[in-house]
Amino acid sequence: MAQSRMRCMYIFLLVLGALCLYFSMYILTPLKEEPFIFKKEIGNFLQLPEIDCRHNPPFLVLLVTSSHKQVVARMAIRMTWGKEKVVKGRRIKTFFLLGTTPSEDDTRAVAEESQQFHDIIQKDFADVYFNLTLKTLMGLEWIHHFCPQASFVMKTDSDMFINVYYLTELLLKKNRTTRFFTGFLKMNEFPIRKKFNKWFVSKYEYPWDKYPPFCSGTAYVFSSDVASQVYNVSESVPFIKLEDVFVGLCLERLNIKLEELHSKQTFFPEGLRFSPCRFKKIVACHFIKPPALLTYWQVLENTLEEECPAV
Repeated sequence: MAQSRMRCMYIFLLVLGALCLYFSMYILTPLKEEPFIFKKEIGNFLQLPEIDCRHNPPFLVLLVTSSHKQVVARMAIRMTWGKEKVVKGRRIKTFFLLGTTPSEDDTRAVAEESQQFHDIIQKDFADVYFNLTLKTLMGLEWIHHFCPQASFVMKTDSDMFINVYYLTELLLKKNRTTRFFTGFLKMNEFPIRKKFNKWFVSKYEYPWDKYPPFCSGTAYVFSSDVASQVYNVSESVPFIKLEDVFVGLCLERLNIKLEELHSKQTFFPEGLRFSPCRFKKIVACHFIKPPALLTYWQVLENTLEEECPAV
């Protein structure tokens, strides 16, 4: 009997010891990631555009996230909505945001492209999808240091149709010059926790259950003062690889509220079927490939003065 009790006590102590060891390891194990660290010094500028915003500052600067292989898309944009324009007496300029690549050929090609077109902003960080937050912050940093005189900034992607005519018209009607941020509003979004999803975010990266209000990263527009404010507050905001969410976190910290640009939908992150009259009254449409962009843009410009039936 005494032996049986001793055996039970021994087993109990073994189990208790194992449990204590397990919980102590669980509690003391550090996080595998450090998601809350961001430094503004994310590399040196390698390419800078030739523009002096102090003289004849642009009304609207379009910052287009791009990559080394998207040469055809950049050329299509330069021939359409990204071509320097004056709309309603307001100057519009477009620049492309790039990181770096291990390919020497691609690096050389981008340097030559920059010398030819003077519209590339590039810094020394890896040009990969999950560095899109760094790429966007690079654009905001450039506005902050080199072009704070611009009235408005749009951040957009290279597979977009942007109607700069209608956008300029709506911005002039809105008549907001400070603390203004608009786009396709996402007010009730939640982190995706499925590991194989493109937009998966772990609890380590983002421990909260809901995202703050943000705008779809396909295209959003803001007054230029917001660029400096977001850039300055970025080091104190939890860093996340989803660029549009990160900007939303910065806006929340700055207490800048999202606003609709128009009472009707004008931003289409899921795409939209083309028609001349429809595209006259939109600001941004996603999933537009270069050949379609060239065609749509020509049709739009050829029909700008034509009346469309009231809807």
